[in-house]
Amino acid sequence: MSTNGGNSVFRVTVPDNVQPGEEFQVYAGSRIVRVRCPPDSRPGQSLQITVPVDPDADDNNSLPPPPNSSMHDSPNVRRLSEPQSNGRSAAYMVTIPDGIRGGQQFPVTIQGQQLMVTCPQNARPGMSVRIVPPPPPENADSPGAQQPSRPSPPKDESTQLFEVEVPSGVQPGQPFALLAGGVRVLVTCPANAAAGQRIRFKLPLAITQKPEATNEMAQIKLKYDKDGWQRTIRASDMKFQWIRVDEKGEFESNFRFDIVKSAYVRKLDFRPGDDPRIRTGILTLVPATDAVVDSKIKSADNRDLVTYSDIANAQVKGFEEKSEWFYETCAQLCVEWNEGHMRMNVRRQYLLGDSVDAVMSLSRKDLRKLWRFEFIGEMGIDAGGLAREWFQLVTEEIFDPDMGLWQSSAANQMCMEINPSSEFCCEDHLVYYRFLGRVMGKALFDRQLVAGHMVQHLYKHILGWPVTFGDLEQVDEDIYRNLKQIETMSKNGDDLEMLCLDFTTTREILDTKEEVELVKGGADMEVTNDNYPEYLEANLLYRMLERVKPQMNELLLGFFDVIPEPLLTIFDFQELELLMCGLPTIDMEDWKDNTEYSGEVDDSGPDHEVCQWFWEIVTDFDQEMRARLLQFVTGTSGVPARGFGVLQGNDGNVRKFTIHGLQPGICLYPRAHTCFNRIDLPLYETKDEFYERLKLAVTMVSTGFDIE
Repeated sequence: MSTNGGNSVFRVTVPDNVQPGEEFQVYAGSRIVRVRCPPDSRPGQSLQITVPVDPDADDNNSLPPPPNSSMHDSPNVRRLSEPQSNGRSAAYMVTIPDGIRGGQQFPVTIQGQQLMVTCPQNARPGMSVRIVPPPPPENADSPGAQQPSRPSPPKDESTQLFEVEVPSGVQPGQPFALLAGGVRVLVTCPANAAAGQRIRFKLPLAITQKPEATNEMAQIKLKYDKDGWQRTIRASDMKFQWIRVDEKGEFESNFRFDIVKSAYVRKLDFRPGDDPRIRTGILTLVPATDAVVDSKIKSADNRDLVTYSDIANAQVKGFEEKSEWFYETCAQLCVEWNEGHMRMNVRRQYLLGDSVDAVMSLSRKDLRKLWRFEFIGEMGIDAGGLAREWFQLVTEEIFDPDMGLWQSSAANQMCMEINPSSEFCCEDHLVYYRFLGRVMGKALFDRQLVAGHMVQHLYKHILGWPVTFGDLEQVDEDIYRNLKQIETMSKNGDDLEMLCLDFTTTREILDTKEEVELVKGGADMEVTNDNYPEYLEANLLYRMLERVKPQMNELLLGFFDVIPEPLLTIFDFQELELLMCGLPTIDMEDWKDNTEYSGEVDDSGPDHEVCQWFWEIVTDFDQEMRARLLQFVTGTSGVPARGFGVLQGNDGNVRKFTIHGLQPGICLYPRAHTCFNRIDLPLYETKDEFYERLKLAVTMVSTGFDIE
């Protein structure tokens, strides 16, 4: 605080959950005043306010304060006369003001510092709580001035100017893709330009000076970047956007649904909820080209914490280096200990219920605070072990099929998928999905693991990756084959009306079947040779999202309450599973002993030269590459608790890992059949060729590109 004439100047902090234009209360000296948050301010920022001097205040401001009080303390603050040692700050008793309920925050001023105090859940107005505030700033300009946090040096925003010719066929306002400085970007044709004209645009040097890949796997992906869906940067607003390029590198758009070319990306629009702690949102599947995500992350004080150049640097790293960068960035987003931390007290016999109540009562800021766990009635100090146990037990219980929220995938018994009928199995089922989303996000944020492997397309939804018609095979192989057969019949000239299909499907709820329209009025729409692409598209949208949209919406909302979406753009869906579930411990001898052989290697089995090469190569793989190989062949990095001997297929029966030999020329690269855990291996002539082809096949599967 400083005094100037008839006014006093104070520095205050915008509290949590206060939006621009809203008012909040603060102490200014001995008075409570209301402050309106400016349009350009956010929670955590410091503001300077000017308040007229209180005419009733004591004029003798030059007198020193009493030894156990301060003229810069709020009237509801009392310093405790406790002996101080080891540099510890003094403790204070703070009286809770009227109108404040458990969990709400209220401002106080101690030693000139504006602080926010959270009212304990079991406290009420008039009661006093004991706090130990952080020490005041060392280099304050005046005794009452709280210094704003010193911003980090601004990121390098140097730009480079480019001039390009608008390609033929591009209309004003239409986007087109091009290579600028070796990086593919998306540029929108200006309204006053036309095909053949030259236009100029600027890009940050951070984009055009993209670093080289430092990891062999990243180098493979860059080297073999074929036609398909790619994430690029949009020059107009520096946001990430998916585009599809053909074999010539040209941007493709506005095509009718095609089972090879078309893709969809989930879009989540956040909305404020009735409870400021809980956001709502609207989830949809949109064409992949319509999905965008920021390439920046803001800190609590509204500075750029992560920019495109940081993400670009991380994208070319190996998995371990990516993970470390991710965790270090999360640590910068973590609320400091002296700003508050959370103690989670739960009863072991009521673990899930107590945990849901605790986690769902927290604000988004609370989710980024440090958590300490205590099992009521048990001795133990949480130095990390209790936290690991809590994440393990909670996620095990919520993924348990008996709970009714999740079920084993029809295509892969090792993976869990959302139960479309969860509302009939569990009361308040959507609360549990929001809770699980928060727990999964917090686990990532705190370097913890979750105890459930999900189906592949759910990891894609979390990342905002394209889902394609081919992903249906991982959901239900029979439906995938039947739908694909419809296109084959149409191309062969068969009359699809003979199938007597309409735009409906059947879902089963508690042993009863119910007809569901895939589009509005679908029961009255017959599938014909003219509209069958739309029928295939409607089936894709329904099975990828629509049938579990409410549950997926809550799961994503909870997850993004903790993790900023741009942070995830450095990972592919395989890496996200490894990050969330951990690298598996693989017993190579158990793997070999429980492998079957068929095709061209049926007779020789493990003694065949190609099979010997396979095991030599896999033995030389590091832990990450072995996990990726498992993902490639079985659809998940998970290993059954009882070993490879009980590996299951999509029918629920034991389907051991199988190596199937093929004559050269049938295919160039190894290919996988995840439904029955089989890898097809061409009989290569040399081990070096085999190694390169296998490594490429395993690496490129996460891009979704065809490498044949």
